[in-house]
Amino acid sequence: MDYLNELVFGYFPYLALAVFLLGSLVRFERDQFTWRSGSSQMLRTKNLRLASNLFHIGILLLFFGHLFGLLTPEWAYKAIGISTPAKQLIAIIAGGIFGLMTFVGLSMLLYRRLFDARIRATSSGSDHFILVLLYVQLILGLATLPLSMTHLDGANMVALANWAQHIVTFQPGAAAFIVDTHWIFKAHIVLGLTMFLVFPFTRLVHIWSAPVWYLGRSYQLVRRR
Repeated sequence: MDYLNELVFGYFPYLALAVFLLGSLVRFERDQFTWRSGSSQMLRTKNLRLASNLFHIGILLLFFGHLFGLLTPEWAYKAIGISTPAKQLIAIIAGGIFGLMTFVGLSMLLYRRLFDARIRATSSGSDHFILVLLYVQLILGLATLPLSMTHLDGANMVALANWAQHIVTFQPGAAAFIVDTHWIFKAHIVLGLTMFLVFPFTRLVHIWSAPVWYLGRSYQLVRRR
């Protein structure tokens, strides 16, 4: 079991991240015409704006919440007066709100993808796969909230953060931090890493094309003829 824990949580993260970065680069170089989100807006617009906004806003907030929550050292948030239990409570509340937003939006998107005949006919297997994968991952994430409520001392959160920080800083022994963590947290991590692994082979690559430059663009001049 120690070997399996080391394999999954010590080595698999680097494999997933390597495929994520190199695979994205190769796809951009070789298959730029497939670098798109594959929107189905033209086929059916009913409830799409609501579903899309809930999903995209929710998942972005969840992603950055996980990013800063896991990679912020314990001394950093304690230096500004936030205790470990308080940080965990903030994470539970924020994660619950953003998670429910994403769940509602993704449920609507998945429903239209699977049960609208026109959209289903134009969808690929990878479209269905990535939506279901996101859905299961989201459910697992929401399932961690009741568990977190049973130990508000924040010890488990610190263990997960230590694992993530050791991974991104290439320190040995990362897997040891979560060897005794509940299986739901472990499943959530494995599925999250799997999403990085399959990222270059799905429509998720369009995330790289987020038009951040659009915020600083010049105004468009429109004149009457």
